[in-house]
Formats: sequence, C-alpha cells, structure tokens
Amino acid sequence: MEEPATRQLEMSLSDGTSDDEMPSTLPAEGSHSGSIRKGCDPFAQTQRSKLQHRRARINQQINKEMRMRAGAENLFRATTNNKVKETVALELSFVNSNLQLLKEELEELNSNMEVYQTDSEAINVPMIPLGLKETKEVDFTVSIQDFICEHYGEDSSLYDKEIKELMELRQRFFPQHRNLGVHFHWYDSLTGVPSCQRTLAFEKGSVLFNIGALYTQIGARQDRSVTAGIDRAVDAFQRAAGAFNYLKENFSNAPSLDMSGPSLCMLVRLMIAQVQECVFERVTLTTQDTHFTSQLRLAQEAARVSDVYILVQQTMTQPLMKDYVPFSWASMVQVKSEHFRALSHYYAAVALCDHTLSAEEDEGDEEAEKAFLQFYVNVPAGPPLSQVLRDPEQRRKLGKAHLRRAVMRHEEAMRVHSLCKILRKMDILQDVLSLTHKRSLDKYSELDREDDFDETAEAPEIQSQTHQKPEITPINFSTVQVTDIFQRLGPLSVFCARARWGPVRVICLQRREGGLGLTLRGDSPVLVAGVVPGGCAAEAGLREGDYIVAVDGQDCKWAKHGEVVHMLKSCSDRGAELSVVTLHSHDTQVERRAVMLSLGSDKENTRQRLLGGAKGQSSASLLNWNRKKKREGGGVTKRLGSTFSLSFGNIRDTEAMY
Repeated sequence: MEEPATRQLEMSLSDGTSDDEMPSTLPAEGSHSGSIRKGCDPFAQTQRSKLQHRRARINQQINKEMRMRAGAENLFRATTNNKVKETVALELSFVNSNLQLLKEELEELNSNMEVYQTDSEAINVPMIPLGLKETKEVDFTVSIQDFICEHYGEDSSLYDKEIKELMELRQRFFPQHRNLGVHFHWYDSLTGVPSCQRTLAFEKGSVLFNIGALYTQIGARQDRSVTAGIDRAVDAFQRAAGAFNYLKENFSNAPSLDMSGPSLCMLVRLMIAQVQECVFERVTLTTQDTHFTSQLRLAQEAARVSDVYILVQQTMTQPLMKDYVPFSWASMVQVKSEHFRALSHYYAAVALCDHTLSAEEDEGDEEAEKAFLQFYVNVPAGPPLSQVLRDPEQRRKLGKAHLRRAVMRHEEAMRVHSLCKILRKMDILQDVLSLTHKRSLDKYSELDREDDFDETAEAPEIQSQTHQKPEITPINFSTVQVTDIFQRLGPLSVFCARARWGPVRVICLQRREGGLGLTLRGDSPVLVAGVVPGGCAAEAGLREGDYIVAVDGQDCKWAKHGEVVHMLKSCSDRGAELSVVTLHSHDTQVERRAVMLSLGSDKENTRQRLLGGAKGQSSASLLNWNRKKKREGGGVTKRLGSTFSLSFGNIRDTEAMY
C-alpha cells in the first residue's frame, strides 16, 4: 500500500499526544538503535494519524472501485450482447453498493471530531477540524534526470542526491506551458474521489489546502480552559481561514469539490465562526465580576457567535454543498447556533434578575442604562426600558421571558443533537448541552411564582455585538526560509524552467594589448553587457547578452562580479576558456532582474532583491495560478535577432570594460 505523502504534516500534531498513544516497545538503555521520540512515526503513535491512515486506505479503495465502475460502464455501452449487458449491470450494482458503503465509512471518519480535541478535563463545545487530503507518492527521478540533461545540459547523475531530497522548489523543473509527464494524484478531503492532473498548480493548491486543514486540527487540539490556549486556537483558525481564502481567490477550475469556490467559502466562514466562539470563551473566562454590563456583554457575544454559525449553516445548505458536507458537520453547526442563542438569553436573564440598580442616579447606573438601551434589535413594547431597569418586578418578568426562550433554544439544540448518530457518541458535547439546559431550568424555577397568572411575554431579540472581530490571517510565503537543494544549477532567478536558452558555448579568449574587449555587468551570474566591435571577445564569438557560467572549467553561476573579473585577469598567456549561454526568452522574473541591473542599482542590493523575489515574497510569482504573464519595462531591453540583451551606457561599479 502506498503511504500518503502528507505523513510529514501529521507529525506537527505530535504535541499533546497522551501516554496511551506511545509505542509499547522502546529500545533498552544503551541500545545502539537510538531512541524513539513522539512524532517520529505518526502512523504508529497517535490516534489522529491512525485515523488519517484509515482515510488513505479508504481513498485507495474508492479509487479502485471507481476504475472498475468506469470499465464496466464502457463495456455496457460497447456490447450488444444482452447476456453480457445483464452480467455487467449486476456487476455495476455491486460496485455502486461498495462505493456507497465506502462513502459512508469515510463520512464517519470525517465526522470523528473527538480524536482531534484536547485531552484537557475542561468541558468545552468541540471544534470542527478537517482531515488532510491524501495523495500518491510521485517518482520524479527519471523526469528530472531527463530535464536536467535536456534543459541544463549537465550530467544528471551528479544530482542523484538532490533528486532524492526533492521536496520544494519544483518550479525549477516545471515550465508553465510544458509538462514532464508527471501526474499529481490527490483525493477529495471529504468524499475520497480521486483527481489527477499534470499541472503544478494542482499540487500547490492541494498542499496549501492541507496547510489549512492542519491548522484546523491544531486549533481544535488547544486547551481552551486557559487564555493562552484560546489565543493559540484563535491564531490557528485565523491562519486556516487565510489558507482557504487564498485558495478561493487564486485557484479556479478546481478538479475536486473540496477546492471549489463554494466549498472554500464555506470553510472560511466555518473558521471565522470558530474564532468567534473562542473569543466568547475568552470573554467568559476573563469576566470575573458579575456586574450588570458585564453580563450584557456576555449575552451579546454569545448572540454574535450564534449569528456567524447561522451564516455557516446557510452556506452549507446551498445546492452544491447540501449533499457534500457531512451530516454531522451540518448538525454540529445547527447545534452551536441554537446553543449560543440560548446562552445569550440566559446571560440577559442573569443581568436583569441578579443585579439591581441603586435608587439614586450615579455614573455606573447611567452607563448600565445606556448599554441596556442598545441591547435589543428592536425596542420592545410596553414600559420604557429605563423604567424596566428600576422596577424589580418588570425586570423579573423580562428575565423570565429570556429564560423561557433560553430553555426552548437549549431543547432545540438537544433535539438536533439527538438526530445525529455521530454527535450522540460525543460525550463532552452531551455534557455541555445537558449542563447549560439544567442551569437555565434551575434559574427559571427560581423566578417562577405561583401567582404568575399572566402569560409570559416574548423576550426581544438581542443585538449581537463583539469586542474582537475575527481576522483572516493571510498566508505569508516568505516566513519560512528554505535552501535550494539544486543550488548548483545556478540562481533560480535566471536558471529556471521558464527561461529558455541555447546550448553552452565555449569561447576561447586571447588577451591582447587593448584588453579582452568586453563589458561585464552584475553578478550571480555575470552578464556580458557589451562587446567591442573587432575586439578579442567579438572575434572569439562572444555576444552581448551572454551569461558567463564557467571560466576555465570553474563554475561561476553564483560568482560575484569581482570574482569573475579576477579570474579573467589571472588567466595565463594562453588566454581564458569561457562557457557561456544565451537566453532566448525571459519570464517576468528575469526581465525584472534586467530592469534592476539597467537602472544601476547597487550590486549587493540588487542581489538581495532578486533573492527575495526567488524566495516567494510575491504571492503572484509564487503560485501563478490562472494569471496571464505581463511583460515589464518594454523600453529597457532590446532585441538582437532572437535574443534578449541589455543596453549599456555609462560605466558604473557593476559595469566595467575589460
């Protein structure tokens, strides 16, 4: 069985692994086999990785059944033999039955939220995490070897080690309008339906989706009984929202439903709702006083959480999403919207019934009255709210009305919970719903009196409000610095797959009394900015726009301007042997480099800016999904035949005649 390539991502969740998830055997003291640490083998050590491993196995079974179904359908359409048609139709019924069973099993795994929750004993409503997309291992060996020989003109056997270590920087070998015959296989996160494409954008998008999914698991794993854990959860869910939002805005024509626009929009809203829930938990945790305005604030924060979950619920019921989102997710979202609406009415009742204003006017009472006047969506019928505040009986009746709505909302949350088999298995969710329901009932019993013959009025709708709006944390591709394992091929800003150049030419220069007759500019690699007509370099065949890649067999793709000059000046009387290449086409990044050089920027600053661009400081240059390339600075470069070359003017520090 193929191991999923996402196994490395799963290792990031090894923190918080309980002791019962540790391997049963450890090497004896003094053993030479080394120590076994948490997270070094995620498939053997954590319940989360075991769950992901089961997902991978089901995905592969779904792939097999779908291939069988495709073959049977083709045979059914092609044959005219009725007996064969009957046999194939029977086989198709078995295959479809197996696919339905696999789909149900995968949905149950996707609905398994408890595995990702914290081990803390605190009672919190569980969060909804995402499982990782699975993929097949891709063997790049032959394709990359062939490309290095053809495109770079180098012996590919010298790069066997680098090919084996290939994890990132694939854009060096994947031109935009050409494929190397490498197929990227990924499975839908929720349905397990396989997708296969040759485009690198699909690979990048799937990896970015898994980054977002991993953040959801990290957020769900935090201990939200302390403020530090809540802050970490908020950060993780906001980063997950940033990853999904980036995909939504930059990735179109997705081959799988989980990366489609409606699905990503739903996921972004779900992450925002979970951030809002964490904000409410922080407010609850940090509100030590039982003041009137503090309880009103809790009520409005809870109402805000309910509102954002209603938005998520609306997104999940859209035509494309209705049959795609797991039933347990939709049920959980509905439970949360009802649960937090009930909490908002409960805290409103506590504010009204447990806290009284003083008989005399003071500053605190004015603040409380102002907050209460802005508490409801619409002003309720009856006495003015300012009068209600100072009338204990009116406050009790209004508080009782809020508790009545709270109990009804709690019971609705428990009803929805009871309809979902997956949620019924979550003991912690059952405990939360039962405790809050009992608390509201007990409070209602305290306020209820035998002489209450009047029908309880309907409590007004509470105006939702939050003191911390969730933020979508955008993906920052420049925060992680990586080392190019194919560095020997040269700077990525020039020696990339999108650049096209002729074969390496060997130029033999013989020094004369007047010098070599060439002008050099820049570094890493050094560019031949111009040649003197009739000079040594021109007669040897050197052309303006050539890049010097070696001097006397010594590689200088990464050499600085001064180093190449020193090599040329140190050549013997027999001259120097230069290996040069000529670019026939530039991508946007190479042209940007030419613009920088021609404008005479400082040599070191130019190099730093180029390296920054190569490392992905611009999201557009990193992903280039479905975007048309635009040429820059049409007047800066000039064509000589089919080649690009740079015009040169005054001699500067980065340009000198030799």
